[in-house]
Amino acid sequence: MRLLIVGSLDGHISAAGKIALSRGAKVAHVNDVDQAMHALRNGQGADLVMFDVSLDIQRMIESLKRERINLPVVACGIGSSSEIAVRAIRAGAKEYIPLPPDAELIAAVLAAVAEESSAFIFNDPNLKAVLKLADQVAPSDASILITGESGTGKEVMARYIHTHSRRASKPFISVNCAAIPENLLESELFGHEKGAFTGAIARRIGKFEEANGGSLLLDEISEMHPRLQAKLLRAIQEREIDRVGGSAPVKVDIRLIATSNRDMPDEVKKGNFREDLFFRLNVMALELPPLRDRPGDIPVLANHFAKKYGEANGIKIDGIAPDVMKILGAHEWRGNVRELENTMHRAVLLAQGPIIGPEAIMLTGGRGLPVSRTAEATPSAAEAASNKAIDAAGTAVLVGKTVAAVERDLIIDTLSHCLGNRTHAANILGISIRTLRNKLKQYSEEGVMVPASHGDVDQASA
Repeated sequence: MRLLIVGSLDGHISAAGKIALSRGAKVAHVNDVDQAMHALRNGQGADLVMFDVSLDIQRMIESLKRERINLPVVACGIGSSSEIAVRAIRAGAKEYIPLPPDAELIAAVLAAVAEESSAFIFNDPNLKAVLKLADQVAPSDASILITGESGTGKEVMARYIHTHSRRASKPFISVNCAAIPENLLESELFGHEKGAFTGAIARRIGKFEEANGGSLLLDEISEMHPRLQAKLLRAIQEREIDRVGGSAPVKVDIRLIATSNRDMPDEVKKGNFREDLFFRLNVMALELPPLRDRPGDIPVLANHFAKKYGEANGIKIDGIAPDVMKILGAHEWRGNVRELENTMHRAVLLAQGPIIGPEAIMLTGGRGLPVSRTAEATPSAAEAASNKAIDAAGTAVLVGKTVAAVERDLIIDTLSHCLGNRTHAANILGISIRTLRNKLKQYSEEGVMVPASHGDVDQASA
């Protein structure tokens, strides 16, 4: 865990830093926003920013967004004024910590940030076999390609490999190739010099240099443009990169991990992915099985998520009813672990007591009703005929539309139904908030009207 503390915090800075150090964090300190951005641009790196609210926190968060530096920011201030805390959260802070610092509170925040855990929660033999293979190859420096459906835990596997490698004490840097436009991804990966292009207001160290000595994860690499694939191939072969606008190559020492939810050999056949790059990445291949092929993992994951979201929402959850486990075991889980997580999050919020019952389970595709209510609502023959006619009419409306257009309409309609609340809409749709944001950004760029946010916490912190 790398912690960057920004500001003086009226003398409490050394105490906060000592607490973080005692919990295993690597701590760096700068005085203001400009120094913080300079450090981050130049590859100092951080996993969390602790920010003095007497400084301009909104400017800090806007600077991070503008330069596509994805870091959680925790605000800190003297006392516990609710007004100051609310203002910081609205500006985009993930959390507010009152000072003088409390050791347990700071430890909890560090633990929460580190929870993109490298520890797998599993009990199924199919996943055990994959993890055994991961344990064998983790100590090496070989490139690894992790494949599997969306939501199966590919990034968690990448972190697991890093923490079990010889590079565990060095940085683990992740880049989502699908979320960054092609014209910006090059500078994101390789960095740029000041003035290299419009908007390059300062020299910026890329992810390759930031990961030097550690591991670099290229998430969803199959989305990368072929032009960039050629540059990536050279970087892997030569172990050196060229900054955009730079005059000399820069040597790098990294372990490369890539993920994809596509059939990579098929992408190579179609000409969407370079064959030579595929073989460079595919020194070792790990395929994560979908949740439907890991039935033994469903109970342990369901209990884990129930406990996690019970604690996060201050709701007492003592367990899950056996009937619920049967329902969860029979579901197809097209969204895999991510869909199960969303389902249990909803269940915690809807539970009518400390034991989660069927009345709290809303499965994706269940028309927004808890399982118990849909089971009770057995239609009469007349109602069944009417529903069949409605379904036929609905299907007719869809004929002639592309899958992308149907998906877009569903997302926009769900968001409108939720009055612009991104978090609620993502839960209903059974997708991650990151996926929803990426989709909405794409629709906005295409000229589609996207319902405005109405202050949900996730949007404030995006």
